[in-house]
Amino acid sequence: MELSDANLQTLTEYLKKTLDPDPAIRRPAEKFLESVEGSQNYPLLLLTLLEKSQENVIKVCASVTFKNYIKRNWRIVEDEPNKICESDRIAIKANIVPLMLSSPEQIQKQLSDAISIIGREDFPQKWPDLLTEMVNRFQSGDFHVINGVLRTAHSLFKRYRHEFKSNELWTEIKLVLDAFALPLTNLFKATIELCSTHANDASALKVLFSSLVLIAKLFYSLNFQDLPEFFEDNMETWMTNFHTLLTLDNKLLQTDDEEEAGLLELLKSQICDNAALYAQKYDEEFQPYLPRFVTAIWNLLVTTGQEVKYDLLVSNAIQFLASVCERPHYKHLFEDQNTLTSICEKVIVPNMEFRAADEEAFEDNSEEYIRRDLEGSDIDTRRRAACDLVRGLCKFFEGPVTGIFSGYVNSMLQEYAKNPSVNWKHKDAAIYLVTSLASKAQTQKHGITKANELVNLTEFFVNHILPDLKSPSVNEFPVLKADGIKYIMIFRSQVPKEQLLLSIPLLINHLQAESIVVHTYAAHALERLFTVRGTNNTILITAAEMAPFVEVLLTNLFKALTLPGSSENEYIMKAIMRSFSLLQESIIPYIPSVITQLTQKLLAVSKKQYTFSKVLFVGIFLLISYNCSVIISFPEFIPYVFQVMSLLLEMHKNEIPSSYMALFPHLLQPVLWERTGNIPPLVRLLQAYLERGANTIASAAADKIPGLLGVFQKLIASKANDHQGFYLLNSIIEHMPPESVDQYRKQIFILLFQRLQNSKTTKFIKSFLVFINLYCIKYGALALQEIFDSIQPKMFGMVLEKIIIPEIQKVSGQVEKKICAVGITKILTECPPMMDTEYTKLWYVESSSSVGEVPSMLSTSLNAEALQYLQGYLQAASVTLL
Repeated sequence: MELSDANLQTLTEYLKKTLDPDPAIRRPAEKFLESVEGSQNYPLLLLTLLEKSQENVIKVCASVTFKNYIKRNWRIVEDEPNKICESDRIAIKANIVPLMLSSPEQIQKQLSDAISIIGREDFPQKWPDLLTEMVNRFQSGDFHVINGVLRTAHSLFKRYRHEFKSNELWTEIKLVLDAFALPLTNLFKATIELCSTHANDASALKVLFSSLVLIAKLFYSLNFQDLPEFFEDNMETWMTNFHTLLTLDNKLLQTDDEEEAGLLELLKSQICDNAALYAQKYDEEFQPYLPRFVTAIWNLLVTTGQEVKYDLLVSNAIQFLASVCERPHYKHLFEDQNTLTSICEKVIVPNMEFRAADEEAFEDNSEEYIRRDLEGSDIDTRRRAACDLVRGLCKFFEGPVTGIFSGYVNSMLQEYAKNPSVNWKHKDAAIYLVTSLASKAQTQKHGITKANELVNLTEFFVNHILPDLKSPSVNEFPVLKADGIKYIMIFRSQVPKEQLLLSIPLLINHLQAESIVVHTYAAHALERLFTVRGTNNTILITAAEMAPFVEVLLTNLFKALTLPGSSENEYIMKAIMRSFSLLQESIIPYIPSVITQLTQKLLAVSKKQYTFSKVLFVGIFLLISYNCSVIISFPEFIPYVFQVMSLLLEMHKNEIPSSYMALFPHLLQPVLWERTGNIPPLVRLLQAYLERGANTIASAAADKIPGLLGVFQKLIASKANDHQGFYLLNSIIEHMPPESVDQYRKQIFILLFQRLQNSKTTKFIKSFLVFINLYCIKYGALALQEIFDSIQPKMFGMVLEKIIIPEIQKVSGQVEKKICAVGITKILTECPPMMDTEYTKLWYVESSSSVGEVPSMLSTSLNAEALQYLQGYLQAASVTLL
């Protein structure tokens, strides 16, 4: 595509059509843009359009289209063609920063995101001048431009918060610090001075505080991996100003919105994060500043209201106290009983209360409530922060803190008992407080693994949890029902088995609750209970113990899927799957009904929720494995269909049925192998064909063997899928009659050596070693030596010296290691050329090796398990090596 006015006009017209609400107009326009995005100059046309267009809506549309284009295409994927030509890449990087900085804020954000995407791939090696170009803009004095730079820098540098340590990372961070730290510090000081100058100008303060928020975020990112020397030397500047901002209160920055946090709250929240980072990681250097931050953040907590807009601020402030109280250096700050009591009374208890906003989320936004509460995305909530503070305090003050909270818990429960319908929130807080107090260590798989011994979990369960769950109405006090179910779920490894068995019929009953949260929690609790293991590592709750509940369990689980809001509830589907897994043969009488319901549900959701559908397929998979000879075909879920077919084929004890053989040629069609998601299940299916019917394939479908090898050739050429190619090749070697592959053997090895020469990876080497040892076992060591040397004279020795001996210790997996041990043994004992001079140098030892000893050079290459296996093989063979 040329950079012409005509093409700009055409692009404008199609972008307008993509905004049309009529699908008949919008979709063809979208298809057109997809068809031309691979053309040279397409991204430059978009950038030109958003710069020169007179229509703001077209500018915005072009910026969004450009960002999405960069997101889809900029990364260069190995084994795939480059989607953006090099000249376009160079032009984009040359023009995008100035264009971003000169654009309105709405467009600036889109281009900033695009720069971040490019930067993640190209910075610093392929875009070395990016930092200089950005830092130079600090001198402009235009805070619209400066904020654009800061926003882009934040997007680029925030990955330092989660990157693994490496020399490459340290090198990049040092490069950034050398160029960015001093200008950022100078900008920080200048911005604070401007805030004082414009203290009475609301519009100016808004821009300046936007800058300060971004500066504070950049400080966190640049300090996360380690304490840079520059920031250590300038700690006084940063910490003094952070403390000043933390205690600042300007009415012009306050907002009337009770939901959305303002700039002042966002800045203080980030400063709390920054202080917590230093308290946790750099406590020795931070000690002189800590007391003033503790005082400021404490005052902040006791003076901040319960409005939702303060949630992030309060959460981060509490997290700061939590990070401080669990550090031995700061233990003395919390030793006084009055201090502990004050923290419990003024910070923890108020922030554990169930607020109107929580109740609204519970009722009207149940999916988000569940996600936060069950999946751990509540990291920024007041309750989660208060819980973390309780755990932090218990690290050194478990006894006093438990004593203080016991009084609060008893008081709350007494208030609830006086008038349950009015005071139910008191009991909710009491349950949450007990949970926080008792939880010392937790995993998703096992729930609480270590509990506070001062809290009697069973007594609390019997006295305060069971009564709510035994209530005749599953719809009464839904929040307390959810609390009780969650208590069972998280303390499942701590509560005695007899209490868990008492809970199961109650949980099954609560699958009928109208509240989405309650019946979801009930399903999740059952799924978790069915995974609990006893002291002997066997499933704690057995199929026999579940026998009385099978029918009502399955009935209520499937009924729960019909409740409003839960037609695609993945927690219920997981509970169904786990029930199948636990009950096994016990569900056979119910299979006709269950399989019908599952297939109906699968057809209904075939184009919808991925996680639900995936788990649903696993459920069908389990049913089939329990003697259910049902074949189901769902074109929307081709990979899962292949998995189910593999299982069915693996269950056949005789030759492959003719119906399967009729399908076999179609599985080799290239179109099926184009989708990455199809490859693992397709390979497994072909392995099942080879295992069950190699002879049938060799005779009835001999013309398809080149097709099989063609699939192998395609897979082996890809770094991402070469291991799948070896899985297929190993099955061919293991199961196919030797005469059927004789004519292809040499070409197979040539392909492997070509890939080895062009693109050697550790994964490929390991797979290659397993294959050649399997080949040795199947066809003999002499056959292996002969085929190597037929490709190139003395290649066998080169492979031994350059690949097998130095690399074999990298092979992992019990079966794989045994294959290698047996293969090497056969090379040593069954290959006469190994006695030739050019080979004996690889394993020769001065004195004769006795039976059961391993040649010294090879013994250094074998791992202990393979070595032991090899020695046993030699002893059984009674072979003297020299």
